[in-house]
Amino acid sequence: MECELTNMIMIENPETHEVLVQKRVKYWTGITFPGGHIEKGESFTDSAIREVKEETGLDIKNPTLCGLVHWCHKDSDERYLVALYKTTEYSGTLLDGTDEGKVFWVKKDELPTYELSPNFSEYLKVFLSDKNEAFGLWRKDAEDPMSIL
Repeated sequence: MECELTNMIMIENPETHEVLVQKRVKYWTGITFPGGHIEKGESFTDSAIREVKEETGLDIKNPTLCGLVHWCHKDSDERYLVALYKTTEYSGTLLDGTDEGKVFWVKKDELPTYELSPNFSEYLKVFLSDKNEAFGLWRKDAEDPMSIL
């Protein structure tokens, strides 16, 4: 079985209740949270910390696993797993952006007014609720709706 392992991290300012978003321009477009691939020999948590630093310039502490997104290909044994993390602990100087896209703060309740990246609205349901898993089937020519479990 082929499985691609990734992460996504919601960083929230505990005083303003804003969340840090990235306007992606590489591979796919739209607003999403920072994240990326887990490298060989790296833990999920360590990869989340590294990805945030690379994409935002911030150092995060104590990221908490809050859910999983699991995609399964309809015709093969390919899988795509996203570990979802949250944190309110961060320090450092925010970058304007990287080749992945610009990063900036927005109010959580304003997120739906932005052009979101594909499926990010479904991921948000896991980040913002007590649900801890989303599951979807995919094929290059079509996607079924994602189930929030």
